Formats: sequence, structure tokens, C-alpha cells
Amino acid sequence: MTKFTDLNLDPKVLKAIADAGYDTPTPIQAGAIPPALEGRDVLGIAQTGTGKTASFTLPMITMLAKGRARARMPRSLVLAPTRELAAQVAENFDTYTKHLKLTKALLIGGVSFKEQDALIDRGVDVLIATPGRLLDHFERGKLLLTGVQIMVVDEADRMLDMGFIPDIERIFSLTPFTRQTLFFSATMAPEIERITNTFLSAPAKIEVARAATTSENIRQGVVMFKASRKDREGTEKRKLLRTLIENEGKDCKNAIIFCNRKVDVDVVAKSMKKYGLDAAPIHGDLDQSKRMETLDGFRDGTLRFLVASDVAARGLDIPDVSHVFNYDVPSHAEDYVHRIGRTGRAGKKGTTMMICVPRDEKNFADIERLVKMEIPRIDNPLGGGKPVEEDAPKAEAAAEKPKRERRTRKPKDDAPKEQEAVQAETRHEAKPEREPRARGGRGRGRKDDGGNNRVVGMGDHMPTFIAKSFEERYSG
Repeated sequence: MTKFTDLNLDPKVLKAIADAGYDTPTPIQAGAIPPALEGRDVLGIAQTGTGKTASFTLPMITMLAKGRARARMPRSLVLAPTRELAAQVAENFDTYTKHLKLTKALLIGGVSFKEQDALIDRGVDVLIATPGRLLDHFERGKLLLTGVQIMVVDEADRMLDMGFIPDIERIFSLTPFTRQTLFFSATMAPEIERITNTFLSAPAKIEVARAATTSENIRQGVVMFKASRKDREGTEKRKLLRTLIENEGKDCKNAIIFCNRKVDVDVVAKSMKKYGLDAAPIHGDLDQSKRMETLDGFRDGTLRFLVASDVAARGLDIPDVSHVFNYDVPSHAEDYVHRIGRTGRAGKKGTTMMICVPRDEKNFADIERLVKMEIPRIDNPLGGGKPVEEDAPKAEAAAEKPKRERRTRKPKDDAPKEQEAVQAETRHEAKPEREPRARGGRGRGRKDDGGNNRVVGMGDHMPTFIAKSFEERYSG
């Protein structure tokens, strides 16, 4: 069995690894570190939770141990799709460089530009950044990428999902052609493959698991749920989630609950707190300081439940998560693999459950097709979503109300119609007898014309022969 001591790493790096309590590399680490130390490009494909971060941090630190950074010209660059993942990579560098004098800078949103500029101006060995913030600094003239010797792209498939591929291509063009590139992804979409063919030179390909597979340590299940009424789906779905958690009992030490929409993250977290479950939300609209505070609380055990959007699904190293609940079926099948990969890490057992409503059955079928297995069905502990008893009288009243309205409305609707018909008939009969208005007058007086059948509206000055022509035409 391979040990870290067999991988030709710097002695000070090995000491830091031992201090962290590790001695045996994971398959992706054992496969990626040797070619990376040789200066070759590396293409690593492995499911989440397999230790990809150390696969590039350890060889990078070893290679950067010699040399010195220059102002505004970092020696290495690590690109991550989210602030949380970038911050986690930075923590890994802190762990493994504790016996070396290497400097780093973290460029992410939610942090002052001024503080970040000050670090870059002094010169850093390792620059860890999200693509958007990195390009912001570059366009402001605060950063040069011509000194980058090693470039890492982490969670490349997530970059694709978040629309960062154009930014990645631009950043590649700003770095030297002679750089070494380490490229890591959990899946290999066609667009990812195109980029690797364009920007990597004869890479060493390390694939330690079939793309988009789920860990054997994870017990999976799904509840096929249909609400009793459409307007009660949210309420009953949240009740089902709480029931699933309660049924797990003490086995559910902590859990991440994933929702597709940010608004649902807030609603579910608020509902769980209302019913006595210690939960907090985390999603992209929260301030960076609040997001980090929530994550820290979940890591150290002071927070039991983390309700998250997919911002927390990729790459976050939270080592001891007992359960993952998918409140929603993810829209992209690959996201299911990354979500449930938050549990069952480092050889530990994990449990994941998902709630699937009828409109999500197509996405659920895509997930089963991707992972090449049938996810076991779990009986609905609520008994199929029957209506709540106290709401039955309300439902009956709502059903009866329209009937009563129709019965009372019918006479009212018919009476005006009959009255209007009578009035119209009266107007029609009275119309020929209406006296023409006198010139300059305003009255509507009527008088008997003695059966003269005068043509209404022609005026008293009309000659008799004209009136005769009208009378002859309309008399028969």
C-alpha cells in the first residue's frame, strides 16, 4: 500500500501531513501527485469527497518551496467556482504550509478590494480565486498573470454549470503557454473535454471512479410524494421532511438539506426552527461573513442542520455529515451525485433521502439513468399525504359555497333580463309616436297628430310631396 512518504514530497510537507493525522493517500492523490511533481499536466476525474484538493495542493507546495514571489505576479493560481470552495482550498494551504514560508492571497467576493490589493502588492506564492473576482483585479491593473508557473482548475464541471467557461478560457489566455495545468472534475461533459484538449498538453489522466457514480458507503432512498391538495404541497412536504428526520432518531447526528431555490432554503430553515430543529440557511444571497459563520457552526457541531442551495453542494470538506436530505429533486442529474457526496466521506457510512413530487419524476429518471441504479423507494410515513382532519369542514364549506351562490344568483340574473325586454318593447312601440323636437326647443312633449303618419325627424318645413314618397315606400 502506497504511503505519503513514498510520493517524493518535501519533508516539511510530509511533516505537516503527519501533523494532520494522515499517512495513506486516497486513490486520486496516489495517482495525481507523482505526475504533478514531474511537471506534467494532470487531468483528474473523481467523484466528490475523494480528496482532490490535496491532490494538487501537496505537489504545488513542494514545487513552490524553492523560489520567491514578486509583487503583483503570483507564482501559482487556483480557480474555484464558489467562495466557500476557494476558502476551503485556502485552509488546506494553511494546513500543509505550516512549516514553510509561503504566502497566499484569497480573492473572493464579499471581501474588501483594498485588503486583497495589499496582499497582491507584496507578492504571493499562491493565488486562490473565483473567476469573476480575479478578472476584476486584472482589469483594474492590480494583477499580472505572466508569472504563473502552475495553474489549477478545481471542480471544472461546476464551472460549466455556473457559466464560467468563457472566463476560464480568458484566464488561460492571460497565463504563460509554458505553465503547468492541473485540471480536476467529477464529470467529463463534452465542453469540459473540449477545454482540456485545447489547454492541456499530453496530460496524465487519472480516473479513480466512473464519472458520476455514487459511493457504496451511502444508503440511498426516495419517497414518491403526492400532496393531498396542490395548495398544501409545501406544508405537507415540509412535514414529511421533519418526519423523515424524526424517524432516523439518534442516527441523524447532523444533516444537510438541499433545496433547488433560494426562497425555499429560507422557508424550510424557518419551518424547521419553528418545530424545534436547530437549522440555518446558506445560499448565494447571504453576506459572505454570515455564510462562513453558518458553515463554521455546522463544522464544529454547534449547528445540527444546514439548509442549503447548490452553492454548498460542491467540494466543501465537512468530514462528518451523517445524513443528506434532498428536499427537491435536483434539476441536473450530476448535482445529485455532488449533493449526496457530502456524506459517506473518508470511508464512513452515510444516509441520503430524497422527496420526489410528480412534476420531478422526469428529473428523477435522469438521475437513475446517470448513476446506473434504481434508487430504493421508501414508504411515505405520512400515509400518502391524506388531508388533515381539521381542514375537512373547510374543504366541504368551500365546495358548497359556489352551489349556494348559483341558487341565489339565478333569480337575480333572470329578472333584469325580463324587465329589460319589456322596456325595449315599450320603447319600440312608443318610438313612432314621439313628437319631433321643435327648433330651438328642449322639450320632449308628445301630441296626437290625428293619424297623419308624419315622418319623424324631417321637421315641420318639409314639403308635402317628400313626405308622400316616404309614406308610399314604408306603408306596405
